[in-house]
Amino acid sequence: MPRPKCERQIFGIPDKNYFKPRGIPSMDLEEVVLNLDEFEAMRLCDHENLSQIEAGGKMHVSRATIQRLLSSGRYKLLDALLCSRAIKIHDQMEDQQ
Repeated sequence: MPRPKCERQIFGIPDKNYFKPRGIPSMDLEEVVLNLDEFEAMRLCDHENLSQIEAGGKMHVSRATIQRLLSSGRYKLLDALLCSRAIKIHDQMEDQQ
């Protein structure tokens, strides 16, 4: 059994959590789920221009965890853009409660 995830600090919760290409009905789209912690890591490093160490400090995770979140989040985001998929930003912690 894997150990439980520690709670990560998320400050930039978006007020919109679903994005889709214009002109394609939602029912015809595949969906990419971007986890809230992946979104926060990208927001801190790519938008706020923090280093991975600084972002890790804000989220209370290691630099290696930030690197994994960035890699996975960027892949999902680019996949959605290149393949015309919808993007859903989802909080995994909601599922556990």
